[in-house]
Amino acid sequence: MSKTPARDQALCALYAADMTGDDPTLEGLSGRARRYVEGTWAARKELDSSITAVATGWRLERMPPVDRNIIRLALYELRTGQVPVGVVVSEAVNLAKRFSTERSGAFVNGVLSKLIED
Repeated sequence: MSKTPARDQALCALYAADMTGDDPTLEGLSGRARRYVEGTWAARKELDSSITAVATGWRLERMPPVDRNIIRLALYELRTGQVPVGVVVSEAVNLAKRFSTERSGAFVNGVLSKLIED
């Protein structure tokens, strides 16, 4: 499975877990999506801390849940260093445009840009 559908699957699983407060369901996920979910979920406290540090004016719990999970997923992927930065940011922005609000692409891009600078 390519990375784009795996990111879609991972986002859905992370969003569901975030909304329910339960651990993510891994059943039915591709291998790549499973790795994204497991890694992102395991590191979410550290990821959230980094996001909070740069998202001035936005408390994490005030962010749209889809955006929050897109940023978590992208930041996790950036930290693995396996995919070029530009690709990760572009994919995250595309996820935001498809699954969230009309302003979410710019918001996700802005937060990720600040994270990359730090």
